[in-house]
Amino acid sequence: MKLSNIEFIKNLNQNYIFENNPFIAVGVSGGPDSMALVFLLNQWIKKKGGSLIALIFDHKIRKENYRETKTIKNYLSKYKIKSCIIRAPKSKVIKLSMNEARLNRFHGLINYCKTKKILHLFLAHHYDDNIETFLTRKVSGSNLEGLACMSNISYRNNIQILRPFLDFSKKNILNYNKKNNIFYLDDPNNYNLKYTRVAIRKFIQISGNLKYIKSDFNNLSNDIVLYKRMIWETLHNILLKVKTDLIEIKYNEFIKIDNLIIEKHILLIHKYFFQNKMILRSTKIQNFLNDLKQNQFKKYNLGGLIIEKSDCLLMFYGKKS
Repeated sequence: MKLSNIEFIKNLNQNYIFENNPFIAVGVSGGPDSMALVFLLNQWIKKKGGSLIALIFDHKIRKENYRETKTIKNYLSKYKIKSCIIRAPKSKVIKLSMNEARLNRFHGLINYCKTKKILHLFLAHHYDDNIETFLTRKVSGSNLEGLACMSNISYRNNIQILRPFLDFSKKNILNYNKKNNIFYLDDPNNYNLKYTRVAIRKFIQISGNLKYIKSDFNNLSNDIVLYKRMIWETLHNILLKVKTDLIEIKYNEFIKIDNLIIEKHILLIHKYFFQNKMILRSTKIQNFLNDLKQNQFKKYNLGGLIIEKSDCLLMFYGKKS
C-alpha cells in the first residue's frame, strides 16, 4: 500500500473510532517513521477539528539526546505542531540498553497521556518492525500469541494505543518523507550490531529470505484470527452466566477441554475482572487445574480471582463475595 495523505486518512477513518474533536498524542523519536506519522496526523487532526501534541522522549542514553530533542521540538514548532519533551527519570537509566530505553519511553508516554487525560496515543511502528519482531520472537521460541507481534490497536491504562503504520512498509515511509521534504534524525544505534533488533534486521537484509519470512508472518497472522475465534467459541459453549462480579461455567464440560485451551479461558476470565492490572502466570493456572481435576478444593484464589466449585458449576468472582 502506497503511503500518501489521502491513503493514510482513508485508512484511519475506516479502521479506527474517535470521539468528536479528538485530543491525540504522538510519540516522536525524531526518526523517519515518527516524523512522517506526526505530519500525516497533523493533516488529519485539522480535518477532525481536534488537537495534537507530539511527545518527544529523551532516553538519556547518548549525550546527543538532549540536543536532538530540542532540534525536533524547534522543527515542529515551525509547522505550528505543539510538542512536549519528556525526560527519562535518572533512577530509570541504569543499563543504557535499547530495551530499557523502549520501556522508559513507553511508560513515559503512557503516564503523560494518563495525566493529561489523552485517550489516544499514536506510535510509528511499521510493517517491517513487525517482521523483525516476528523473527526475533520465533528464534526465542515465543508462543502463538507472541508471534502475532504488534497489533494496530491495543490498550494500556484505558489509553488506546494506535499503530496505523503497521499497514505500511519502511520504504513507503521513506518515500513519503522524501516527497514531502520532511526532516528527520538518523539514530546511530540503528547500526550497532550489539543490539538484537539491529542484528536481526541485518540478517533479514543479507539472507535473501525476506519473501519467505513475510509469507510465514502473513500466514500466521491469518491463523491467529482463527485461533482466537476458536478460544472464544469454546468458552462461549460452556458459559452459563456472566455478570459484573460473577461468571458461571459448566464444570463437567470445562474439565473435558485440553489444559492449554482451559488456560486461555482462565486468562480471558481473569482479564474480564482485572483488565490486565494483575499478572496471572501459567504455572499458577496449571497448579489450579491439577487441584481441580483431583477434586482437592472447594474454594481457590488464583491471582485475586476467587473460584468456587459445586457439583456441576464452576463460579469465578472478581473479588470475594
